[in-house]
Amino acid sequence: MALSAADRAIGAIVGAAVADAAAQPMHWIYNPDRLKEVLSDLEPCPEFRSESANPFYRRTTGEQTCYGDQAYVLLESLSQCGDLTKRFYEFFGPGTAYDLPLNDPYREKGGPKAILPIDGPWRNASLKAFIRNVDAGKEETGCDVDCQMDGITKIAPVVSMFAGRPQMLEKVEEVIRVTQNNDMCVAVTMAAARFLEHFILNGPDPDVLETVLNQLNDPKRQNPQDLDRALSPAHQHQKSHPEWQPTSGCDSSS
Repeated sequence: MALSAADRAIGAIVGAAVADAAAQPMHWIYNPDRLKEVLSDLEPCPEFRSESANPFYRRTTGEQTCYGDQAYVLLESLSQCGDLTKRFYEFFGPGTAYDLPLNDPYREKGGPKAILPIDGPWRNASLKAFIRNVDAGKEETGCDVDCQMDGITKIAPVVSMFAGRPQMLEKVEEVIRVTQNNDMCVAVTMAAARFLEHFILNGPDPDVLETVLNQLNDPKRQNPQDLDRALSPAHQHQKSHPEWQPTSGCDSSS
């Protein structure tokens, strides 16, 4: 039986949650040799490793990363028409499972060396900045320098809810800027949202890349961003220079 758009929307949400939990025990292993070692006795089924090899934090296998937890809070907020800023603060803020000494948003750099991994979840850079901004009473609560993957990893609920509707990208931008008020992050996340929306509405499509790039270059596109067109030349450059690999100055674990 062919899947409907509603089936694919549910699949996107559930699939993202399961994938996040499956990868959590091996999250943030930046050393390729160490990752190869960890995977050596698990292939071809590395998911849901029973013992965490995460060098920064340890959670029980099956629990979410901070990215999966953000997606959960977003899903809950959408289903109950709740205040997303308030819900994020209540889930990741003071007195929560994330409120550990090393995760303190006000922890000064240059103090005693951290002993890693910690027992419990990890607040990453954008969440720490978000908490500081809420505490300071700022209207714009998102971190303005964070360009990490949080946005892409948590958008399945909002894209699934608004796929095919003209306000989809506007809703994605609103969600992302709650914790990441960075233009590059928003532009990349909305490009990812276009991909996900296309798959939800149409199913598998080998031409999806060209479809999305055409959208990004369309002067009449929905919710245009100044950086939209910068993504297309980057893709063309990588096609012309396959040996080139992008680098990032962002540290996910900070």
